[in-house]
Amino acid sequence: MINKLIKRIIELQNPTCVGLDTDFNYLPDEMREGVTNFKKAASAIYEFNKNIIDAVYVIVPSVKVQIAYYEKYGVDGLKAYKNTIDYARKKGLIVIADCKRNDIGSTASCYSTAYLGKTELGDKSLKAFPADMLTVNGYLGFDGIKPFVEDAKASKKAIFVLVKTSNPSSGELQNLKLENGKYIYEQMGELVKEWGKDSVGKYGYSRVGAVVGATHPKEAERLRKLLPHTFFLIPGYGAQGGSAEMLKVCFDKHGLGGVVNSSRGIICAYKNEKYAGLNYAAAARAACVDMQKDLLETIGKMGK
Repeated sequence: MINKLIKRIIELQNPTCVGLDTDFNYLPDEMREGVTNFKKAASAIYEFNKNIIDAVYVIVPSVKVQIAYYEKYGVDGLKAYKNTIDYARKKGLIVIADCKRNDIGSTASCYSTAYLGKTELGDKSLKAFPADMLTVNGYLGFDGIKPFVEDAKASKKAIFVLVKTSNPSSGELQNLKLENGKYIYEQMGELVKEWGKDSVGKYGYSRVGAVVGATHPKEAERLRKLLPHTFFLIPGYGAQGGSAEMLKVCFDKHGLGGVVNSSRGIICAYKNEKYAGLNYAAAARAACVDMQKDLLETIGKMGK
């Protein structure tokens, strides 16, 4: 699946990932008017997502759907989450389920089955939330990651392990030094490299990727040197303060090695004066075009 994502990035010359972290309050006033229950809120969110997908699927390779924004609307919100994943995949987008799942043993296996595998019921194999990729938290060690690695391999999918996150306080833990002189985020990076070493594909990247925030360029540069075969999911661009220049260090000499997520900067673009007069879907498309131009000018041509 990493190969498929990289191929699409090269075809489009665009490493953008649209973050569908869709809060009901992000929707235009007319879509929120009179909505007082979860069912109607979830329906409006799905309509919003669907229209944005229709506007951007031919110019971006992927979307990331953050489950927390849907869980707070209960069962109806999870239906909107599932419908969004299904619709995006139907349109040919590569879907990253942003769930940051983690646990140990059989519980981790259940999480993995939900997003990467299949649930066996009688003589049928059913998929609960069939995404192409999943974000996971590796800070419980390998027994919390093994089921995800195995299911990703069996289903030809991929995972992104949290390594250096984009939030301001990430350094409180991730930048602590160990007795061996390495930072914790570097040690996590080493583990990610080990977990993915037997799955390096045609473009030189494994199916076990890393989440590396655009807002920490020094750490990102160290990780790119340390992890030459690890593909990065790069959050933090735009609304969180990360720029194309800051995240340039995440990419290799061929302009490959990562996909850059932007959420509010795209799905809320219609609120930006720059896109005044455009409806939310058209504004999202325009923001994607601008982001592509910014990244391409900074990173350079993608692919040999």
